[in-house]
Amino acid sequence: MTALATPAPPATGRSSGAPSMVRWLLRLHRPALIVWAALVIVVGALLLWVGGPLTDASAEGWKQYNACKSVFTCVHDTESIGRYKDWYTYTLIAVLAVPFLVAAWSGATLTSRELENGTAQLAWTQSISPARWLAAKLALPAVLVTVGSGLLVALHHWAWSTGQGRIDNTKTWYDTGTYSANGTTIVALSLAGLAGGALIGLRRRESIGSLIGSVCVPGFLWSVVGLATPHLWPTVTKVSSLKLDHPAGSGPSLSEGLLTSTGARIANPWCGPITDQDCRAVYDRLDAVSYYKVYHPESHYWPLQLTATAIILAVTAAMTVAAFRLLKHQTGSAHVPKAAAI
Repeated sequence: MTALATPAPPATGRSSGAPSMVRWLLRLHRPALIVWAALVIVVGALLLWVGGPLTDASAEGWKQYNACKSVFTCVHDTESIGRYKDWYTYTLIAVLAVPFLVAAWSGATLTSRELENGTAQLAWTQSISPARWLAAKLALPAVLVTVGSGLLVALHHWAWSTGQGRIDNTKTWYDTGTYSANGTTIVALSLAGLAGGALIGLRRRESIGSLIGSVCVPGFLWSVVGLATPHLWPTVTKVSSLKLDHPAGSGPSLSEGLLTSTGARIANPWCGPITDQDCRAVYDRLDAVSYYKVYHPESHYWPLQLTATAIILAVTAAMTVAAFRLLKHQTGSAHVPKAAAI
């Protein structure tokens, strides 16, 4: 009997294996890489335009408007004001769409397509183990997604901040869309979309169904975190005078109303300032002495953002572990045969 060894695969040491894997992934997903780079460049350029020339022009228009003595003789640049508002909205939507675009691509192509057409199984019979195949599939896109989405978030935060105090109709820091686009939750949601798409692609193994399911991942996480965010950090209670029209304090409110002389909290009838005689009578009848508001001030922005980001990243890590376990379960203990005896 003669023993014949099957041709061994090319050497894949650490020094050459990683670069070859990276080159293979870049070639395989070249169209997606080009689209991603184009998206980051175009949206980034628009954000620079919004935060620079458009902000300056809009600020000048508001300066002219605020200097007007009469609305009938006022001349100000309404076109610049409107243009800034429109393009801020367009770029905001583009940044918020990033996690969904990443999830759609991940679900449609990252794992499901190769499993669907059999190229993944072919790669596993060569020199690439299933675990290494999945690790490579996730690692390089994760780096590119983190860098690209992080850059867009930083540019959006800069573009928004340049209008603060200069443009009267800028979005508040706690506006739902602006709050998300200005912080790290968008980056975390993008990584969650990547991991969720890979997991669903391994489970369904067909592109269309995986794409649809993957898009739901960042949407679901965003909704849950949005509901939980006000409760992720201790709130502040601010007491203010009834001479104001409403309770003082700028930020997302958990509760607000009136305080009585005994310290009890009651509902706000929204009458107006106590300087109005009718409102004074209402407050006297209610024994109200001040407003109160339980809310998050602007100083809580980053604690809230980073806590939410940590939660999303924990879910992302859990989905990544689940993807590896699912792949191990699907492939079993199969190993690459290196020799056959005849």
